[in-house]
Amino acid sequence: MGSNVENLSTLERRFDITISLEKLQDEIENRLKRLAKTTKLHGFRPGKVPLKIITQMYGVQVQQDVLNDAVHKEFKDAVKEHNLQVAGYPRFEAKVTDDNETRYTVSATFEVYPEIVLGDLSKQNIERPTVQIGETDIDKTLDMICKQRVIYEPVSRSAKKGDRVKIDYHGVIDGDDFDGGRTEDIQLIIGDGKFLKDFEASLIGMKVGNNKSFDVVFPEDYHGKDIAGKTVTFEVKLKELEEPILPNVDADFAKLLGIPDGDIKKLREGIQRDLEREVSKRVRSKIKEQIMQKFLDAAQIEAPNVLINQEKDRLMQNARSDLEARGMKAKEIPLTSDFFKEKAEYRVKLGLILAELVKVHALKATSEQVRSIIEDAAQSYENPEQVVKWHYASAERLQEAESLALEENVVNWALEKIKLIDKTVTFDELMGIS
Repeated sequence: MGSNVENLSTLERRFDITISLEKLQDEIENRLKRLAKTTKLHGFRPGKVPLKIITQMYGVQVQQDVLNDAVHKEFKDAVKEHNLQVAGYPRFEAKVTDDNETRYTVSATFEVYPEIVLGDLSKQNIERPTVQIGETDIDKTLDMICKQRVIYEPVSRSAKKGDRVKIDYHGVIDGDDFDGGRTEDIQLIIGDGKFLKDFEASLIGMKVGNNKSFDVVFPEDYHGKDIAGKTVTFEVKLKELEEPILPNVDADFAKLLGIPDGDIKKLREGIQRDLEREVSKRVRSKIKEQIMQKFLDAAQIEAPNVLINQEKDRLMQNARSDLEARGMKAKEIPLTSDFFKEKAEYRVKLGLILAELVKVHALKATSEQVRSIIEDAAQSYENPEQVVKWHYASAERLQEAESLALEENVVNWALEKIKLIDKTVTFDELMGIS
């Protein structure tokens, strides 16, 4: 190594690496000789191609490979010598010097992991939501279950909100057709939000066989660029009209939901237990979110840009894959990695803090903890044993479970330090139901 480490910023470093080209010649020749033993060339027996021809064919590439290997080895040795924790990958740039024919000099620019100063949580407070499940919460849940089992029956009256209709529609803009503006036999529930609110509201009052013309102004941010912000005139024909019929909450309904003797009281008790489990999980999640934020607030840390950029790209690719799985085409997804910058920085900083906590306080997850998390997650599937095997078959999936176990250990450790203040909230408030 030719020079000392230069500090370009809080985390960015640079130093020069100088390689004597003469010292590389033996390795270059050895690699060319090894190639000569395996190279097949028309007119020569295997292993009998002259070294001169091998050098003509591969000399430049072999020299470059040997040089790259030497640079990386020197970089690795220098990093070890100066006890630097490199984040991501270095950037190598060739330098022009007076002795370029005998020496090869590159500058290596890279970022290092930050020193992490963990804050004191003992004087911190967080809120613990407390919820008392009441009869109203059970009623709401029963109502939701009923709506999931709704059936529709034809009705002879004017359409109203909640009805299911089948329609034909034809839309024009200034009298001209547009792509996707004509559809037949499409079914929708009025007020369900499948179509624009004004479109669905215009169907109210129609009867089977009716035709109706009305205008709808599409939002400026509508995903279809051809009609965003424009006024569309629709001609609609209502072909079928059905009203929702909800099941009665009776013994038969209870049996359908797994209560053998049809006892409504047992059904409500079962719903209460399910809601309490949901509350317990959500409260734990809320506490965890607050603890993680307290770690970030209390710790002094700057995240390496290289790690933030990697996380930005990973989050963007995950989002794209998710949207494509839902039917969107790649060219229709206007995502850039900068959209995820804030989230990426949060995740990188938190990851570094958690890693430091795990190391300093010996909070490493045990194999039993990981197994427990996987088995718990598998219980919601039809074949839990297969799901468990599926997790253990992939290092990536197993690592996800290990990360969850580590987070649990960190949260449990923090709960011994931090002060919890109970705050009474409703079930809907806790679950974010508006």
